[in-house]
Amino acid sequence: MSQVQFTIRAATIADTPAIFSLIVSLADYENLSDKVTGNIESLQEDLFGAKPCIEAIVAEIEPNQQIVGFALFFTSYSTFLTRRGIYLEDLFVLSEYRGMGIGKALITNLAQIAVSREYGRFEWSVLDWNEPAIAFYKRIGAEILPDWRICRVNGDALERLANQ
Repeated sequence: MSQVQFTIRAATIADTPAIFSLIVSLADYENLSDKVTGNIESLQEDLFGAKPCIEAIVAEIEPNQQIVGFALFFTSYSTFLTRRGIYLEDLFVLSEYRGMGIGKALITNLAQIAVSREYGRFEWSVLDWNEPAIAFYKRIGAEILPDWRICRVNGDALERLANQ
């Protein structure tokens, strides 16, 4: 596998279509393509609109400046630490660029952001079947929490709950 030169940088508004394309590729990788109901316009508003609620960094290869990976994150909060944190919603690198250090560089950049902002933690979820990702996360020092499960209410169930 040949090495490529790449840069990790904060996403700009012009990157929104490329990030959305990578989100679609991530959903395909996770066999969840049917769950992608969002669009570029909503993503752009949430990243760069009047009230941004998420942030993103991108991995760009040189010299053609193609975006081949991204990390999308937002601020979380720990009541136990009484400090903010980073929650990584998505991390994805195109398959042909894996194994080149891009994923690790994205994660490292997020850790640097957390430390520079004096946040107390950096966390994310991983699908239990995604052994390559789990192995990668363990190699970089992440603890896989065995006792925690994600709870989610969305769609019709969210509407029903809200109307109780």
